[in-house]
Amino acid sequence: MAAERRTCFIAVANHKGGCGKTTTVVHLGAEFARLGLSVLIVDLDPQANASLHVGRKHPSEVPVTCAELLLAEPEKLPLAIHDDTNIEGVALIYGSLALGRTEDQLRERTPRPAEELRSKLAPLDGIYDVVLMDCPPSLKLLTSNALAAATHLIIPVISGSQYGMYGVTDLMHHVGMIRRINPGLALLGALLMRHDERQTVCKLIEGTARAEIGRLLPVRISTSTKVEQAAMANASLHRWDRSAKVSREFHQLAVALAAELQLSVSGEEDE
Repeated sequence: MAAERRTCFIAVANHKGGCGKTTTVVHLGAEFARLGLSVLIVDLDPQANASLHVGRKHPSEVPVTCAELLLAEPEKLPLAIHDDTNIEGVALIYGSLALGRTEDQLRERTPRPAEELRSKLAPLDGIYDVVLMDCPPSLKLLTSNALAAATHLIIPVISGSQYGMYGVTDLMHHVGMIRRINPGLALLGALLMRHDERQTVCKLIEGTARAEIGRLLPVRISTSTKVEQAAMANASLHRWDRSAKVSREFHQLAVALAAELQLSVSGEEDE
């Protein structure tokens, strides 16, 4: 008998802003899709940058975003999922500015406010291969919802900055608390962003991340203007410039994670 198909719900979280959470979600999702995996991005950030990149509509034009989904009945889930996006094979649940009010509303309306997303996404288990959750730069209730719903966690860390590890102790403490309600949450590792192994600061951050977080992902992501260019073009890195080093790195990361997560790939495994 074939094993039951299960979905990997991956939260990409770090309460430090500008560390590459959205970049990771968008381009890792695109590369998973190129491997033949079914992918859904859930945008929990009020800034909605992942939605602006991946979505064909402006978040303000979408009637059911993450904000409405978190507060609605489970029957609203199909209305929140958009399959027609800028990246082939990647579906999207939009973020919106309304998420800025959602945390207070969750506290007022729900008995277990950190577990609403888990209950809303539960019907998707076995439907998608991977659900990637883009978290806001905070450790508040939206991030807690993502961590409570996740099976796995990726922590992006800016390698090329002496402040890249600022606040990681708080983050790991928060993850520990969330494991009280989600004991199965597994750490995939820290993902070093804007990494240049020739720079001393990058070597220092790499060592500190390994010591404080405990595990590093096997691929480092380089600094590249191609990331901003792809965002402006609403395209994946592979579509924008498949020869770029950063495009190859995200592909290598997707291949490595698919193997670790035992996902059955059928697409482009080799460049």
